Amino acid sequence: MLDFDLAELYQVETRTLKQAVKRNLDQFPADFMFQLSKPEWQEVITNCDNLSENAKYLPVTPSAFTEQGVAMLSGVLKSKQAKQVNIAIMRAFVFLRQYALSHKDLTMALKQLEAKYDQQFKDVYDAINFLLAKENLVSEQQDRKRIGFKRDPS
Repeated sequence: MLDFDLAELYQVETRTLKQAVKRNLDQFPADFMFQLSKPEWQEVITNCDNLSENAKYLPVTPSAFTEQGVAMLSGVLKSKQAKQVNIAIMRAFVFLRQYALSHKDLTMALKQLEAKYDQQFKDVYDAINFLLAKENLVSEQQDRKRIGFKRDPS
């Protein structure tokens, strides 16, 4: 999640959130929080239609927080609102993880079906191609110029 979105959820200014993080940088290792590079930020702007116009023209690239970073924020901000928001966000992360795991099984089943039917369709196409090739061979044999003893057509 991006810093300005989290600030809005926690009902604090983005500046306040960033200051709290800077004061406690030891609690936010690289796998908890990282600064987006300019190309990454441009990609986010390009792909996310729901960004506010103000967010698109920020002077600095935003920080992104992982699930663990969001959990750490509630301890840094220490307000009752921060704790409530953190609980809601953690529940959302758990739901997303469960959703992804349940759909992983469906995705695997679909891939297995696709592989099975791809093979069956390949067999059908091979059979059709064989029949077409056989028909072409018979046609070529009938249309060839005959050699040897020829009957008189009369």
